[in-house]
Amino acid sequence: MTTNTQQFIRIKNGDYGRHVIADEVFPLVGSLSRNPKGQLYVTVDGSQTEVPGIEPRNCRIKVKSPESIQIISKDEFESNKTSTIPAPRKQQKTEAERLADIQQRFDILDDMAGGCSEGTVRALILSGPPGVGKSYGVTNQLQKANLFNTLQNKQRWEVVKGATSAIGLYKKLYEYSAKGSVIVFDDCDTVLFDDLSLNILKAALDSGKKRMIQWNTESRVLDREGIPDKFEFEGAVIFITNVKFDSVRSKKLQDHLSALMSRCHYIDLTIDSAEDKMLRIKSVIDQGMLNEYNFDDVKSVEQQIMDYMADNMNRINELSLRMAIKLAELIKMRPDSWKVVADVTCMKRGH
Repeated sequence: MTTNTQQFIRIKNGDYGRHVIADEVFPLVGSLSRNPKGQLYVTVDGSQTEVPGIEPRNCRIKVKSPESIQIISKDEFESNKTSTIPAPRKQQKTEAERLADIQQRFDILDDMAGGCSEGTVRALILSGPPGVGKSYGVTNQLQKANLFNTLQNKQRWEVVKGATSAIGLYKKLYEYSAKGSVIVFDDCDTVLFDDLSLNILKAALDSGKKRMIQWNTESRVLDREGIPDKFEFEGAVIFITNVKFDSVRSKKLQDHLSALMSRCHYIDLTIDSAEDKMLRIKSVIDQGMLNEYNFDDVKSVEQQIMDYMADNMNRINELSLRMAIKLAELIKMRPDSWKVVADVTCMKRGH
């Protein structure tokens, strides 16, 4: 009784389609043969190797002569089965290209916030880490879009921060229910984790022609303030949050949040690397974020802040626009010794 033993070969020189095979190892499937054109080939198992161009199946590799192949041991195959050809390196983007990618997302944020103010966009969710300029971008756009209304003392948008109840949400939606009005919930995540609040929001952002919101229980608060228990909402809502919706564990909440996301435009403003965060911070500072401090030489101050954050990238509490503002406040307070204070108040303990 004979036992078939798996054999392994090294192909010194061959080709598979347009791919040159040089000094690669394979499990042998079929012995050296000739095709109808008289060309030599050997059949190998491509599924057990990582050779570029070789498919994960039995492959016929053309060779020039029997000397182009060599029988090898299983141990030699195991230690050499990863291709000797280095995988092509992913070309690194330049600093300018990375900044352009980041800026594109924030430009879209600006356009969408403007769309909310115009009444063409009903709802927008902005998700991302703190301090990258989510709130800054939204408020800037809403201020620009509502400049004329502000001059006439007609406030058509508001930023709601902190916790709010379902009844508080209902009241706020009623207050800004007119077309062109915008409510911004900035880190007001309680409305995203409350069943009643989520049901109210789903009604407010419904995709139908009329978005009717109802309060179906008696409320002395609504009666006292003359707010009806039913009204049409024609405004827009913007959510600014650090919450990653896909990380929520509660199945019930997941269903609510999925329904909310289906009614909203969604922009993920996550910036992963510290270097890219620095690019974003510099970009916003260059747009005049620190002008309100009236420094005599604002460009010099901006450079000092960027240098300090870059030098202490691994020690500073956070790389964010908020940190840049903190440092600007310290420079305004103690222009000659601000770094001494910053080293105490802005650094991680133990560093």
